[in-house]
Amino acid sequence: MFTNKKERPRFKSRSRIRTITEGFLILIAVGTVLLCMPFAKEGEGGADLLTALFTATSAVCVTGLAVVDTATYWSASGRMVILLLIQTGGLGVMMMGAMVALAVGRKITIGERMLLSTSLNLDEISGIVRFAKRIIIGTALFEGLGALGLTACFYKDFGFWGALERGVFCSVSAFCNAGFDNLGVGGEFASIIPYGGNIPVMMILAVLIIVGGIGFYVWNDVLAHFRSKRRLTFHSRLAICTTVILLLGGTVGFFITEVLSGNMEGHTGAVQIVRCFFQSVTARTAGFDHIGQGEMTSASRALTDILMFIGGSPGSVAGGIKTTTMAVLVLASVSSLYGKKRVTVMGRTIPPQVIAQATSLFFLAGVGAVTGAFVLCVADGISFGAAVFECISAVATVGLSMGITPTLGVFSRCFLIVLMFVGRVGIITVGMSALMRSYPDDRIKLPEGKVIIG
Repeated sequence: MFTNKKERPRFKSRSRIRTITEGFLILIAVGTVLLCMPFAKEGEGGADLLTALFTATSAVCVTGLAVVDTATYWSASGRMVILLLIQTGGLGVMMMGAMVALAVGRKITIGERMLLSTSLNLDEISGIVRFAKRIIIGTALFEGLGALGLTACFYKDFGFWGALERGVFCSVSAFCNAGFDNLGVGGEFASIIPYGGNIPVMMILAVLIIVGGIGFYVWNDVLAHFRSKRRLTFHSRLAICTTVILLLGGTVGFFITEVLSGNMEGHTGAVQIVRCFFQSVTARTAGFDHIGQGEMTSASRALTDILMFIGGSPGSVAGGIKTTTMAVLVLASVSSLYGKKRVTVMGRTIPPQVIAQATSLFFLAGVGAVTGAFVLCVADGISFGAAVFECISAVATVGLSMGITPTLGVFSRCFLIVLMFVGRVGIITVGMSALMRSYPDDRIKLPEGKVIIG
């Protein structure tokens, strides 16, 4: 059958996206089987299928939502499985495959390079292997340094081996923005609340979360900038500026809603500032709970919802609609208010198709979160505010919870599994993977229809 040449790249792109999507599904399936095994659970017998599936999906999608306490329910072997799922899901199935290929000295084929570039949201394959090596080395470096720092912090409480196990696990989880922890102190689902006043622990985790969520492309660009004094690309400048604004704005916002409201009494000024900063960091897809989300003011939870929904930067381990997406939408709105026909910033014009893609992603993620909240309200009778918090956390792959995850019924848990998967693989990616038929050429323009807005 004859195929238009211009449709072939589009088809191949959809085929690559389907391959990546199927890779995540296979990884979740393998993780589910392993977590169902008796060796993965403390005590006799294995975990039930839904618990294993939920945990495997949450780990692969680097979310952190949990229906059972990670430190007490799973055995050391089970926690190792979860750690491997986090690492593989965080870097991506294709990146881990490339790492194995490079380790055994096998040449990476053109097809594999195309898959790798697609998984990293890149448009070209030139230099992709060198880029992958930098990502692998950088990941090992940051996770290794983080593990050493956290091991030193935990040594007093757990001894060397206990501190090492927790340091490695929490370092990988923080860098991958997963939010899982294996501390096992402070009661079930306590996360890092017992260390909420420990500034070194909080800052190490915060640095790992930020570095992991800023984007691999930004890493490479910053490295090239320092090596050759080359100017940062427009994408990197926009991502970094948006990230800084969100971090500082979130810190100030939480200081107003938590500290000034008297919700952090009993802590020194330095600890209060660090906790506000950490909440601003962890809300952007990391999921480490240091304060107890249910204990925060309603204004703080609303601010957390916003930060969770935005998430990290493209081409990173983070979720959410991404920083650059939000920046494009804000810039487009401001330009529209001023009556400008073009959206310009930093001496660059943002193409209309990019604005359309950002709008679609914002809309689809919002619909997913609101639909999920409605489902949770109907199925389990929880408040809409708590349901929205839970569903934004799932679709943005954050992992923060107001403590309702273990209480949800089967249907609600299954719906959260879908939200986590769609949030990690990408709403548009999932949609494109299902589109196998061609569509009309964009050059064919139909008559314009007038619509009254506002």
